[in-house]
Order: sequence, then C-alpha cells, then structure tokens
Amino acid sequence: MIHSKVTVADYNWIGTEKLTAEEQTQLQQTYGLTTEMITYVTDKDESPNYVYDSDTADELFIVHVPYIINLAQLRYITRPISFIIHGNTVFTFNESGLDWVTQIFTKVQQNTAIKTADQFILQTLFALMDSYIAIVKAITKKRNQLDKVLNKEAKNADLIALSYLRQTLTFFLGAVQFNLNLLRHLPRTHFGLAIGPAKQEVLEDVTIEAEQVQWMINIETQVVDRIGDTFDSIVNNNLNDTMKLLTIWSLTMAVPTIITGFFGMNVHLPLAKLGGAWLLTIGVSILLIAWLLIGLKLHHKL
Repeated sequence: MIHSKVTVADYNWIGTEKLTAEEQTQLQQTYGLTTEMITYVTDKDESPNYVYDSDTADELFIVHVPYIINLAQLRYITRPISFIIHGNTVFTFNESGLDWVTQIFTKVQQNTAIKTADQFILQTLFALMDSYIAIVKAITKKRNQLDKVLNKEAKNADLIALSYLRQTLTFFLGAVQFNLNLLRHLPRTHFGLAIGPAKQEVLEDVTIEAEQVQWMINIETQVVDRIGDTFDSIVNNNLNDTMKLLTIWSLTMAVPTIITGFFGMNVHLPLAKLGGAWLLTIGVSILLIAWLLIGLKLHHKL
C-alpha cells in the first residue's frame, strides 16, 4: 500500500506498507527509485544498513524494530524498517505492517518543529530505538514473576516461559547491536557529513539512546540466563535424584525376584519340601535387601 503524499515544510513524505509487485513498479516509474533500492527495502531479512547511491544521490536507512510473535508470552523477533531520501522526498517502508511504527511516522510528520528530511529521519530513529525500552521493562517484570514461582516449584510451563524470554532477548541483543553499529557509522557517511552541528547533536542523542537500550538488554539477558542456568541445574539434580531412587528400588525388587525364581524351578532343591519354605524365601529376601541397602548407605550411594 502506498499512502497519499504529504508535503511538510521543505520535504515530502510518502509512507508505504506491504508493497505489491505493481506498487514496487509504480515507485520506480513515478519517482525514479532504483530496482536495487526497492530490493533492499522489501527484504524482510535485511540487516540494519546505510547505503548511499552516488549516481542518484539516494540514501537508504534500514533499522530493526520489535515484531510481536505472542504478546502474552512476550515472544518477539525483529523486523526491518526502511527509509529512502530521494531528493526532497522521504519514503518510509513498513513491510511488516506494524501499526505502532506507522503511528510513529505520523506523529513525527505532524511535529511542526521538524522541517527537513534529515530531521524526520533522526526523530523517527530516536522513537524506534526507544520502542525497545517498554518491552524490556515488561520482560523484567515477567522474569521477576517467574523467579518467584520457580523458587517454589519448577514447572515445565514456567521453564518454557523463561526460555521464551531468553529467545526474545537473544533476538533483541543482535538487532540492537546492528542498529548501534549503523548509528555509530552514520557520522562518517554522506548523511552524517551533510548535516549541521545541531542535527549532529540529535544523531548523538539517538546513538546514546541505542546504547542505553543495548545496556538494558545486556543486563537483562545476563540475569535471565543465570536464572535459566540455575533452574536447569535444579531440574537436572531432581532428575538425578529420581533416577537414583528408581535404580535403588529396582535393585531391591530384583532380590526377591531372583530368590523366588530360583526356588520356583521344577527341580529338587534343598529345603524346598519344608512346610514353611515360603517363609524362608521371604526371610532370605529381606536379609539380602537389608544387606544391599546397608552397603549402599556405607558407600554414600543412598
């Protein structure tokens, strides 16, 4: 979908979502965007990047933002959001159709203090970097809840919920690091060299915000990983205790099986014709079981 063209001060904004093949062709024919640029912005697996086309003077920006898989479980991955500065026109590409991203675009566009394309890009980047913070805080809250529950009783459902948090943080950590690399690289690009000192300060603010997000995600990842490792050890120890109990139980049950099986053979055996021979087999079994348990106890196996 291609939104209607909006003219703001010294730039135009054209927003797009989930472009069809026909709409991609329209962008190329109507506005002169290159096939290479269209390929970049429609690739949902594209990494954060900045590209300057010296032939057309077009500038491409790609950053990654959170994408919800399951909100209740706080399961997220990240998806790219792209910008192209083409002359005095800013194109935004929201190929994943994220409503909250469109709202950010609209809010920035409606800000009367933003009068140029590079200001639009910088303010939008700041808002997109900031979008991670609320999710990380929600993860921290969920992690604290799981920690309290797991301290009482480690259930599979809670351990799975914790693993979802670890997955989300892993995706976030990689995406934020790539975003931060892009922002640190921008001052040395055509975009960074073309903007004035005031906008350089805004770019520094965006970079600082991304660093803050990275720091938060790093800390949360370490905490969640340590909690996960701790409870993995607890579960493994519980499993070991269960297997130990079952092994000892199977050993003790093997004793009467051997004794009764021996005396159950259809051959003449000593003491087999005694009236209380069955009591003798029970007594021998009990003595051997006691001897086995005492031996295990003395060797610290019980």
